[in-house]
Amino acid sequence: MPSEQGPVRLGRKRPLPPCPNPLFLQWLTEMRDHAKEKGLKTQYVYQKAINSLKKYPLPLKNGKEAKILQNFGDGICKILDERLQNHYRENGKLTRYGGFTTNQPHGNLHPDKSASHSSKEPLGISEGSMRKAEGIIRKEGGVKKKREYVPQKRSGAYAVLLTLYRNSQLPGSKGFMFKNELQNEAQSICDKSFTVPDLGSKYTAWSSVSTLIQKNLLLKTHSPARYSLTELGLALAERLEFEERGDDCGRDKEKAILAEESGDGPVTINLTVNEGEWEEEDIAENNCIPSEEPTAATTVNQAENAPTCSGLSGTGRDGHLLPGSYDIVLCVDFIETTGGNTARKQELVKELQKNGVIFDIRKLNVGDFLWIAREKVEPVPGQLRPPVAKELVLDYIIERKRIDDLCGSIMDGRFREQKFRLKRCGLRKPIYLVEECGSAAAHMSLPESTLQQAIVNTQVVDGFFVKRVQDVRESAAYLTVMTRHLQKLYQNCTLFCRSRELEGDIECDMESPQCSLISFTEFNHGAVKNKCQTVREVFARQLMQISGISGDKAAAILEHYSTVSSLLDAYAQCVTEAEGEKLLSSIKYGKLKRNLGPVLSRTVYQLYCTRGPLS
Repeated sequence: MPSEQGPVRLGRKRPLPPCPNPLFLQWLTEMRDHAKEKGLKTQYVYQKAINSLKKYPLPLKNGKEAKILQNFGDGICKILDERLQNHYRENGKLTRYGGFTTNQPHGNLHPDKSASHSSKEPLGISEGSMRKAEGIIRKEGGVKKKREYVPQKRSGAYAVLLTLYRNSQLPGSKGFMFKNELQNEAQSICDKSFTVPDLGSKYTAWSSVSTLIQKNLLLKTHSPARYSLTELGLALAERLEFEERGDDCGRDKEKAILAEESGDGPVTINLTVNEGEWEEEDIAENNCIPSEEPTAATTVNQAENAPTCSGLSGTGRDGHLLPGSYDIVLCVDFIETTGGNTARKQELVKELQKNGVIFDIRKLNVGDFLWIAREKVEPVPGQLRPPVAKELVLDYIIERKRIDDLCGSIMDGRFREQKFRLKRCGLRKPIYLVEECGSAAAHMSLPESTLQQAIVNTQVVDGFFVKRVQDVRESAAYLTVMTRHLQKLYQNCTLFCRSRELEGDIECDMESPQCSLISFTEFNHGAVKNKCQTVREVFARQLMQISGISGDKAAAILEHYSTVSSLLDAYAQCVTEAEGEKLLSSIKYGKLKRNLGPVLSRTVYQLYCTRGPLS
């Protein structure tokens, strides 16, 4: 019986498995199951590809060859090629079936020589190259030696590590950086853009941050995200910084030697320098460190001429904008130019163009008009797009209201919410621009006296500057005058980028040559209306829904009780109901430090402590 004699080979070819491309089949099945778990329709695409692959009787060398099959497009073929390359790097042993890899030890592979020389088998890889690949990858008894991850010079990961390291070495560093400031600082030492992908690609230099987090080199916390270096990342960044300094010093010395040999530049020797000073200069030169570091109060000329070694220069692209290196530009919310009464909105644009105002139409998440300081950048030869210009938001923002719009916003509650968001946007000088529109107030749903009282309260109680105009032309004229005023006001200022997340920022003084402002990206991201909110913010919104509680009163309550839970705990400690009703009555609010009063205190108590429906 054949079963008693054992398997008989007699030189026959080894039979192929049921599917000659098992790895491709396995990967496609995994992708189909993953898409099915997420409820994606791509599961049906992967299933069609699996059915087509099962019908194909020959081995495939790579994913590109699978394109001849039905339902295999460029995307699936590219994914298969990437996974195949990863599989080669991890395992490294090349088998006979379509050049795929296995986890079998080298001693278990006994390929048939006659089959290996058969022209019908589409291996595509010679036996010699197979042994060569295995010899390179197999080290120390068949165990693959893990290489240390070091990012390529001037890559995205390289720039992020260096920027975070240099920021951590600065005096007074906060130990982390936000995404926007990290991208702006790192862009100067990276060849790829952090925001715009290359042609034909969907990846930017920022995509490498996920790799740094996976390698435990970078730590991402909080919302908005804060990025900082881990201990491993700090050690790697320190090595990269040391190599960077060594390269810079070597280039500087090489240039100096070439200059001396050529004799092009005159050599000037200061004969008044003492011997000790010569030694200090030699030490500074050998260490590639300037003898004096420019302080925060360094003048413009000193900042421009200050020697640098590690790529941290005093120019505008490295942390601040110098006078003359930026333009003051008016930003107009796109809602002010489209939708609704288009003819009336286009009149504003035409008036601004007629007045020669430089303006930019974009989406603003809060406010209708604001001004930015935009860095002047020049196109780089050989690059398709110019460098990304830094944009800092000036401390002035305008909310424009027609009298009919004001009436509608008061009735539906938008008026208080808009004032609340303007106060929290991070800009210190909000302005309300009210268009009277002639006798239109006489036909509103609210009495004219109510509208006038709301305008006065906005100026007196909320602290907004209110400008009243008659029509669109006067609005355009006011924006023109404000633009020219701000251009003159900021013309001699050095602008620094600050974060709205940090407290204690010094208010911008126009008599000082320096001013700290928020970047436009961070400002617009922080002003998103439906962004994730903290418990404190939700509690404040709840309180402001109560009739009679303004933003100042809600803020005063939050200073004592930051969450609903803390307020309920305080109510639970009250012995009697009357004591609970008076708990908030003595809280001071506003500039005049008035008491909240017993009526509002009782209302809040009834809202949060009444178990049944409110009467």
